[in-house]
Amino acid sequence: MKQIFSVALLGLSMFASAQISLAGKANLIFPTGSPSWRNISNTASATIENKGKNNVGFNIGLSVKASLPMAFFLMPELYYTTFKNEFTDPVSNTTFNVRSNRIDLPVLVGHKVLGDMLGVFIGPVASYNLSKEDTFNDFKENARDNFTVGYQFGAQLEIKKLLINARYEGAFSKDQRNFVNRVSGEEIRYDNRPNLFMVGLGYKF
Repeated sequence: MKQIFSVALLGLSMFASAQISLAGKANLIFPTGSPSWRNISNTASATIENKGKNNVGFNIGLSVKASLPMAFFLMPELYYTTFKNEFTDPVSNTTFNVRSNRIDLPVLVGHKVLGDMLGVFIGPVASYNLSKEDTFNDFKENARDNFTVGYQFGAQLEIKKLLINARYEGAFSKDQRNFVNRVSGEEIRYDNRPNLFMVGLGYKF
């Protein structure tokens, strides 16, 4: 019991003495992989399997950076993220503009390469999909996966209070949605949790 209490006190003292900073950040998002669009139920003779067209998105949020021993740091963040993919179904001539609106929670661990000026980081990111079940002509969206998980790695440059960062995001799980035509019964599946490249600026308070 005394050992547990001692470890707890040590942890609290390290956290209390840690250098903690808060920053606001905004990034441009460039999807590097297109989602697949595939007919899984089709009244026409031809099946569809194609890629959509990505659009540049953005995110905005807050970041906390806490110094750890041996030049490591912990950097949890919270973002609102949005980006869009477009696809036109040749059977019904319907254009889908599928927007991904998410709440992202990266929990990153990094190492200071050049003191506080330059650091590299890596860690998981949990995302909750805020997108509504939209309609496109006679197609009704059925979002299946509201919660998805990915990973991020990148680097951050600090120049006084200005932050410049670049990162890559990959996926552990997919964002899968079905679009069902209420008239013809045609069903198209959108399968996506795209890989993203992000670059942006921040300001340290």
